[in-house]
Amino acid sequence: MKLGLENIKGLGDALCLYENMSRMSPLPRVVQFNKLLSRVVNLKEYSAAIHIFKDLCNNLGVSVDDYTLNIAINCYCLSNRVDYGFSILGWFFKRGCVPNVFTFNTLLKGLFRENKINEAQGLFRKMVREGLCDIDVVTYGTVIDGLCKAGNTPMAIEMIRVMQKGRSCKPNTNVYTTVVDSRCKDRMIDSALKLFDEMSEKGISRDVVTYSALICGLCNLSRWSEAKMLIKEMIDCKIRPNVLTFSALIDALCKEGLVDEAKDVLQIMKQQNVTPNVISYSALIDGYCLQERINKARYVFDSMASNNVAPDIRSYNILINGYCKKKRIDDAMHIFRETPRKGLKPNVATYTTILKGLFRGGRCSEALEIFDELQGSWNGEVERALLLLDALEGKGGGKHHLHISYYNVVINGLCEAKKLDLARALFRDLPSKGLEPDVVTYNILMKGCYQNGLFEEAKNILLKMEQLCLSPDEITYNAIVKGNLRGGKYEDAANFFEKMCAKGFTLHASTLELMLDLLDPEDKNSTIFKMIQKLAPDTLKQKL
Repeated sequence: MKLGLENIKGLGDALCLYENMSRMSPLPRVVQFNKLLSRVVNLKEYSAAIHIFKDLCNNLGVSVDDYTLNIAINCYCLSNRVDYGFSILGWFFKRGCVPNVFTFNTLLKGLFRENKINEAQGLFRKMVREGLCDIDVVTYGTVIDGLCKAGNTPMAIEMIRVMQKGRSCKPNTNVYTTVVDSRCKDRMIDSALKLFDEMSEKGISRDVVTYSALICGLCNLSRWSEAKMLIKEMIDCKIRPNVLTFSALIDALCKEGLVDEAKDVLQIMKQQNVTPNVISYSALIDGYCLQERINKARYVFDSMASNNVAPDIRSYNILINGYCKKKRIDDAMHIFRETPRKGLKPNVATYTTILKGLFRGGRCSEALEIFDELQGSWNGEVERALLLLDALEGKGGGKHHLHISYYNVVINGLCEAKKLDLARALFRDLPSKGLEPDVVTYNILMKGCYQNGLFEEAKNILLKMEQLCLSPDEITYNAIVKGNLRGGKYEDAANFFEKMCAKGFTLHASTLELMLDLLDPEDKNSTIFKMIQKLAPDTLKQKL
């Protein structure tokens, strides 16, 4: 029976097909459902695959097999729910199925994915000790990869030694390459070279990924002659360099100031039918910017589009920084404003760079405006704003470039996120940064206290303001009245309402709206009734 699996282009198609399959009588065989599940997994729609799996078992009553259960475990692991993956093991035995090496390899990957290193090593030892399955090279590769990513490369090398002593699972190219790459990233290049030579001695082939990892590591340490020898060796062995190899070479050449040579490498890539990617172009742009050849950098940046390569946020950050260093702030601002229109979200590095450039260019008011935008553009992501403050203080030119307005934005964000302890800590730390809280700062913190029911603390903040001769403003009084109303402290709200009126301040529409919501029209002697009667008698008549 042809079910149209080949026509599935997206999740909607897959769900539609599943709906049709579930209505058939008799139902399709489990193998057909397995194919559909595999297609959904390939679409990376893991939660949808889990939903279908549950529906198969609980509603359709399909007799799933070991293949189905392995798909379910894989989906849970890819969804960072390896604990649910382990719960599926019980299903195997209930259905007379036996977990195989694929099952346990998947669980191992899931544990490493969630950085549960000890649990992963424990499972591996149990697999060996109890003979849970026939361990294969993928099992060892999974453990070695997990150890390397966890920063425990020495243990990964020991695993290779264990494999070498065994009879069935000898280390292969992928296993060695994983460790070679990890050693290079740890800047332990000599150790990586020894492993690389060991591969040749043991008759294990080296592929383009192995060579690329080593070339990248050598270039990062400016060991040019060895890198060139490896490239020549690759060509002699008829192993074609790939985009990773060339990009590493371009980046290293640029960092050494050999930008024109790096440009030639980009041309060689094209001649070799290797398409440069965003990393290749960004490295070259950075090289030109380091030499302050900003027009050349812009030319390469613009050429990306004609080569069907979309710049990423790092590409934009590099160019913005280049313009700022040349004090071409208008050009930097133009690129900065272009990022959202290209569907890219500015990150901490983007904002740090543009703010630093604006300050150095004496355009402080524009810098403050951009920082204020963070409250909306980061949508409550106050941790990122805190990172930006740290970056500005540490790299943006020192404390004299900080402004209380920045901290007001972040303190407000912390209060809105109900992280009052962090807001208080940041508030207390202001003097050490050479900053003094202003009325806005106190208003924000007071509002945060009322939101958390801390009425006494809010009163103390008001007293502190008065002691510092900071006159409470209209926003202060509205925050106090509103906070007391929400807390049911109507008499306190009325007292501050009287002071507010005496100072000539206006009640905000949102405060009046809250009063009207709390009003009991039948109780004409209530505090709220009297407040509204004094403030807005016409509104009160309409309400009644």
